[in-house]
Amino acid sequence: MNFLPREAVIYETMNKATSVVKTRRSYVLGGLACVILVVKYGPNVRHRYFAWLNSQAIKMKYGPYEDVKKELFVPITKIKSHDPELQKENAIRILEIGVGIGTNFTYYPDGCQLIVVDPNPYFSKYFNENRAKFPNVKSESIIISTGEDMDMVKSESVDAVVMTLVLCSVTDIAKVVSQIQRILVPGGKFFFLEHIQEWDLKKHWMRRHLQSMLTWLGIWPFVFDGCCLNRDPLPIINTIGFSNVCAERLYAPIPVAFMKVVSPHLRGIATK
Repeated sequence: MNFLPREAVIYETMNKATSVVKTRRSYVLGGLACVILVVKYGPNVRHRYFAWLNSQAIKMKYGPYEDVKKELFVPITKIKSHDPELQKENAIRILEIGVGIGTNFTYYPDGCQLIVVDPNPYFSKYFNENRAKFPNVKSESIIISTGEDMDMVKSESVDAVVMTLVLCSVTDIAKVVSQIQRILVPGGKFFFLEHIQEWDLKKHWMRRHLQSMLTWLGIWPFVFDGCCLNRDPLPIINTIGFSNVCAERLYAPIPVAFMKVVSPHLRGIATK
């Protein structure tokens, strides 16, 4: 008979199931383990597994992909805060939605005040471990919530909003982007990088069909915590009310063959 609490049993079982994940290829096995555990124990295992998976991915950062992100964040160092107190410190206030373990800290300017929003509480352990490596980033608030539900953040209170690889899994893209537009100060900037639906049907029609199939069958959202492969948020971003939207579609370099289904990307900056 097992006298451990149920949650402890789940965590111990997951640790054993994922202990074999040591190379990129073994992430496939880790994904299958996640499926089995979710069926047996429920969705909490999926959230816990996804947090762990992201904590491992940061250890294997792929240089060419990081260059795509680095280019996006170049203008963030030129932003001047609306807050007089932060102006004295030459700092800005950033809100990041879906912060995860904090993979974007590398690109944030010194002294920035950070508010983070993420609905997955299992990221907290990895987030705290990672942010300790970045003393230049000061955390103001950690909000366990979704991007759709950020009413607790004051309107026109944030200089910049960051969102990378998150709009693929939100429930209501328009509501999230509307919230972003609301909390940004006039002239504030929304930085986004998202994988999107394949747009070149002449060259990559097979990838488009694969994206649709994996999403429609629920396979990809099930394994990757709600992630959908067949979205393109740009039309919605364009209609929310930003004064300017500068965006581009590109094929991001992806080193793992089965992950090239997420190669089509959208990168841009929207200004309020």
